[in-house]
Amino acid sequence: MPSSPAQGRKSPPPPTPEGVRRSAGDAALVLRQFRLIFNAVRSHFTLIERATGLGGSQAWALSVVRERPGLGIGELARSMDIHQSTASNLVRVLVARGLVTTTRDGADRRSVQLKLLPAGGRLLRKAPLLPSGVLPHALSNLDAATLTRLHADLGAVLAELHPDARAARTPLADL
Repeated sequence: MPSSPAQGRKSPPPPTPEGVRRSAGDAALVLRQFRLIFNAVRSHFTLIERATGLGGSQAWALSVVRERPGLGIGELARSMDIHQSTASNLVRVLVARGLVTTTRDGADRRSVQLKLLPAGGRLLRKAPLLPSGVLPHALSNLDAATLTRLHADLGAVLAELHPDARAARTPLADL
């Protein structure tokens, strides 16, 4: 019995929702964009570390304390979009290095207020601009429509990767 020409052949991949077929070249172009983003982030944090001796997350935390003297650890965590325990660990290092001080003022003696010490100010003056990092800065400059599209598109990538959701609150400088 003769076989039909379609038997034994793989069917083409389904079209994307827009009706345009994907190609390996398209995926490679996007991969290159991710590489450029990762390299820009890594290069920036390397510059910060060379200039200050601090890791990128430490420099960012220090800059937040400089901008908002007296803030608490919970506020620092929210400002950096990190877990509170991560913020506590960053503060512990900054206090041990004599860059930040903690005080317990007010009625609730459990909460601490953070203040930049002169040594911390001197280190921050050595740091390149944008202690928070180049990626948060770039994202904050995008319009709402672009951020919405980017959020949805990266959501599709993440659905394919199945990452550990806890990593979402890990600072890029610590990856």
